[in-house]
Amino acid sequence: MKLKEILMLLLVITLVNCNGKKKTKVATKKSKVALQQQDSVVFSFTFLGCNRVDRKQEGDSTATNASTANLTAMKRIWTEIAALKRKPDLFFFLGDMVLAESTTTKLENQLIAWKKLYYNTDFSPISTSNIEMVAIPGNHEMLYWHDYNVPNHDEWPLKGATEIWMEHMAEYMPKDRAIVKGKDSINNQMTFAFTRKNIGFVLMNTDTYNAPTKDNPYGLEGQIPTDWIVKKVEEYKSNPKIDHVFVLGHKPYYVSGKPETGHAGFPEGPVLWPKLVENRVVAMLSAHLHDYQRMQPGNEGTYQVIAGNSGSPGSATFFGYSKIDIMSNGEIKLSSIGYDKGDPYYKRMPESPSTIRDQTVLTWKQNANPYKNN
Repeated sequence: MKLKEILMLLLVITLVNCNGKKKTKVATKKSKVALQQQDSVVFSFTFLGCNRVDRKQEGDSTATNASTANLTAMKRIWTEIAALKRKPDLFFFLGDMVLAESTTTKLENQLIAWKKLYYNTDFSPISTSNIEMVAIPGNHEMLYWHDYNVPNHDEWPLKGATEIWMEHMAEYMPKDRAIVKGKDSINNQMTFAFTRKNIGFVLMNTDTYNAPTKDNPYGLEGQIPTDWIVKKVEEYKSNPKIDHVFVLGHKPYYVSGKPETGHAGFPEGPVLWPKLVENRVVAMLSAHLHDYQRMQPGNEGTYQVIAGNSGSPGSATFFGYSKIDIMSNGEIKLSSIGYDKGDPYYKRMPESPSTIRDQTVLTWKQNANPYKNN
């Protein structure tokens, strides 16, 4: 073969290799873009509850102020959420934000002080973060403790608490929410539902006010409008535009894997929970227990997630918040983020970075990554 022909052959081989590499690079780049699009977050929300201090710290300026919130935990958690690179679209506060649980005067004053903190940008940038805040009450906002010196005390409905909540906290309820109508609608104002994108949210006041009766001279705690909640869940389930449904309330039904119908949970749990499973509700998100727990009762189906570890004293080993990301590929990712709790519990913990303490995809079948609850 002549030298000229050899050189031409080498040139052709080189061009073929270069073109092949170029195509390979383009294909790889396209694959990465497709993968990023597949894994992108299309909707995100955070949820937490139980930030109020213990009664021993009610007047302790090193722990709290007139809001009775755990100031160090609140400031840190709110600031970290507002600083997330992919900010959540929603922030759910699931009750027990103030101590109260006594008189309507204390409840009102503490809620007013809490709102001042929320809007104080020197305290936290959460109010200017464009994150939609949605709040529901807990037992500390809805009930009263009849005698602080009696062990194994009872908690009873606090008359007037509903009106105070609606006066000061209605701005943290979506304007486009569906509400309970008809009989007892006034007492059920803090149970409502709304949608965002392809997600339905049903929020329950798990301590709805009910008046004293002959059989129950102080009223009953743990009451919910079960029929309305079930019908709303069924409505969302039958809506082809809604792919995911979440139910949120201060009190959980399952605690440490066991159903609770007393003060730790609510009496209507045995009626409500099977309906959640039947309608493939993703999870019930709650607080009340001062801890973080993730459970999947029956090892499949609807989850119970408790995120009551945002600053109140108790069994939690870390304080923080929980987050759910709805992914473009349909996956639902749960993360719990937090830092080591101090001693005392309201102590600043700058040496403890906030890290992921639990993370999983909420699969309908048995979760391959169970969480070991405390």
